[in-house]
Amino acid sequence: MSHEPASASASSAASGHAVIEPLPSPLHGAATVPGDKSISHRAVLFSAMAEGTSRVSGVLDSEDVRSSIAAVGKLGAQVSLEKQPDGSLAGGITGWGAAGPKKPDGPIDCGNSGTTARLLMGVLAPWDVPVEITGDESLQRRPMRRITAPLMKMGARFEPGGRETLPVTEVGTRDLRAITYDAPMASAQLKTAVLLAGVYARGTTTLNEPSPSRNHTELMLPEFGVPTTAADRTASVTGPRTLQAAEVRVPGDPSSAAFLVCAAVLKAGSSIQVENVSLNTARIGFTRTLERMGADVSVRHAGAAGKEPYGIISACHTPNLHGCEVPAEKIATIVDEVPVLALVAAFARGVTVFREVGELRVKETDRLAAVVEGLELMGVEAYIDGNDLYVEGQPGLRVPEGVTFDSKGDHRLAMTWALAGLTGAVPVTVENFDSVKISYPRFLNDIERLAR
Repeated sequence: MSHEPASASASSAASGHAVIEPLPSPLHGAATVPGDKSISHRAVLFSAMAEGTSRVSGVLDSEDVRSSIAAVGKLGAQVSLEKQPDGSLAGGITGWGAAGPKKPDGPIDCGNSGTTARLLMGVLAPWDVPVEITGDESLQRRPMRRITAPLMKMGARFEPGGRETLPVTEVGTRDLRAITYDAPMASAQLKTAVLLAGVYARGTTTLNEPSPSRNHTELMLPEFGVPTTAADRTASVTGPRTLQAAEVRVPGDPSSAAFLVCAAVLKAGSSIQVENVSLNTARIGFTRTLERMGADVSVRHAGAAGKEPYGIISACHTPNLHGCEVPAEKIATIVDEVPVLALVAAFARGVTVFREVGELRVKETDRLAAVVEGLELMGVEAYIDGNDLYVEGQPGLRVPEGVTFDSKGDHRLAMTWALAGLTGAVPVTVENFDSVKISYPRFLNDIERLAR
């Protein structure tokens, strides 16, 4: 399996910088986006846990998902995935099943992938195998206590004790206790880690959260033969169970689709469709936010991959956008799209407020501060008040010449600032643009193809 570089004529990269040129024409036509990152991680990890050989297709080929693939391989799963003509990965994964994972021959390096590290903690909790989990410099700064705390209540150990960040060594137990846990924040990663451990615990494990988070785990576990009870802000599993091999087809990633959709909304004369994309309601909050700004965006269901709905998102250029308020309870459905939505808000009339977005401080970088910094370079007034982000829009905004954005190695920021150049009138420079490989390696190529 090999990486294809993110290269396009819109970009002339040197020393990690990319010069992003304005698109020569509006965006038109249909596009597909790479497989959903969240679902891809789960397809790989659940298949590795299962008894037998699972068939997976549409898996995102990105650095983050490769971290999960490498991790389960080190733990004893047999992974045979091949690159497909559309750039996705497909093939078989034979899991360790009831025998459990083997002790790896060294630390498991999760790279930049918080999903890999946090979900892996739940995967490993039921097994008395010591495993050191680590990651790159960015991942080693991200909070892990939110995951280790409930798993310790279930009986897993983490050494050194009390550590807030990676690296840690986890030692699970075959005698996990089922718990009911009230999560301090809405986090699909936290919920998934607890539920995966709960699959092997005796009794019913329940996780309650303050507002809804992504529900991919609750939708996928039954495909692997594990009944899951799920409601608006609660989910539970009853164990012990062993996952059974399944067939999983991964639909397109709505977080990646958001960048194409926002590009079409901002670029004069544009009209596009993004096809075969996940329409999971916990993931397409960005479409509703754009609609509240007055954007010409619509969603049409086409079918389901397992229990995951998929379909088409259509978007057209909208010249008269207006600000809106995004309430705290909706943030979990747009947490990865806040940067690009803030960019759209910069072109809208009035103020847009994103309530309670403090979680953005502990992403791949402090996305909250980075969004304010980038918008200020564009001459846009943006500020943080407590955990709320305010963007004062400017209809007719023109990006100044010679702007250099720092993506800080964060893929969502790299694509956001690229859109400022692609949909504007002057080139911009984006530092560390290469980070798009983490989730959307062919981002520029897809945008350019729609502008031909």
